[in-house]
Amino acid sequence: MENLLAWVDLTPVQFWICAGVIFLAGVVRGFSGFALSALVMASLAIMIPPIELIAVCWFLELSASAIMVRGGFREADMKVVAGLIIGSALGSPIGLYLTTTLPVETSKAVALLLILVLAATQLLKLRPKFLATGPGLYASGLMAGIASGLASVGGMIVALYVLARDAPARIMRASLVMFLFASSVMSFIFLYYYGMMVSVAALRGLVFAVPCMLGVLAGQALFMPRLEGYYRPFCLALLMFLAALGLVRLGMGG
Repeated sequence: MENLLAWVDLTPVQFWICAGVIFLAGVVRGFSGFALSALVMASLAIMIPPIELIAVCWFLELSASAIMVRGGFREADMKVVAGLIIGSALGSPIGLYLTTTLPVETSKAVALLLILVLAATQLLKLRPKFLATGPGLYASGLMAGIASGLASVGGMIVALYVLARDAPARIMRASLVMFLFASSVMSFIFLYYYGMMVSVAALRGLVFAVPCMLGVLAGQALFMPRLEGYYRPFCLALLMFLAALGLVRLGMGG
């Protein structure tokens, strides 16, 4: 155990807090198809600098996707996924550039406020029509890429787009899974280029992939047909909670 703690450069208390948070985030990811990185970033940024957590989240997202990708490929709307990936590929380097060169608190606040407002309108059944259009598809992907580079919350923006479409819960969830899998593979190049894929972050990601995958399996078990009717309101409420939590943390200087 001492060697393990030395590898990840964490105290015993920090290690078990991280493991617990990541397990619970995995449960949410297994049920909803997203929110893993957002929950980890919101909960652990006090202990681990966000710029280091981005790389850790990459390993967690990839491990979660490895479990969920098979079902996602069968049920996802791949045309939608492809459009989101194209937009995200253009947005990711912009977000990472801003993260490494500029103060981004204002940009983060704007992104989170937008997510909060759009999620609230959907929850009230006032769905923005633009999100369900062709331009809305690519714009959502672009904004997701920028948001991922800024604070690993790109999945929240993609979730807003997917939830705005009238599709069965299993298709919405599968589309999110496929997008996050593809974007994880793609973002490795950008993380490596900007020097974020350091050895300590990689070791943390590999170690914490274990509780993450256990959580994902537990979350998948909760995604039952009788609960699919609650999928959209649960995800929208989750998005609002995460966005509000992020705004509170920014307001407190966290």
